Amino acid sequence: MDIRQIQEVLPHRYPFLLVDRILEIEPGRRVVGLKNVTINEAFFQGHFPGQPIMPGVLIIEAMAQVGGILLMRTLNASLEKKLMYFTGIDRARFRRPVLPGDQVRFELELVHLRSRNSKMRARAYVEGKVVAEAEISCAIVDRESQDFSHDADSTVEEK
Repeated sequence: MDIRQIQEVLPHRYPFLLVDRILEIEPGRRVVGLKNVTINEAFFQGHFPGQPIMPGVLIIEAMAQVGGILLMRTLNASLEKKLMYFTGIDRARFRRPVLPGDQVRFELELVHLRSRNSKMRARAYVEGKVVAEAEISCAIVDRESQDFSHDADSTVEEK
């Protein structure tokens, strides 16, 4: 998928669209996406000026966006009718800094999918080395109502 196709699936726009390309997608199983990191990114103006590194929370957000594409394709959901929300981030680890000029490869696999909640295992790589990893939980909700009852095992934070 190129950027135009990604924008048809995700509601995010600049500066919060953090996925440039989807290389592989196997609905119900896995997805691989790319982010080209340039010095022109808005966050580099304030995040360690003189020693710019990509903020870890934005790496996690990019993982979730790639995962959102997997979920939307798996459920055959349309952007006009559904939204994805974060419900949890577990076991997040940052292994190496991501620098301007890096290309980050995101690989996510679906661990489990329920009617409203899902969990994915995510890893981010630069030049074949893991830079970050996490388990990401998400919920797909109706765009119209944006009503999601709080299950006993989940709390919801807008994504």
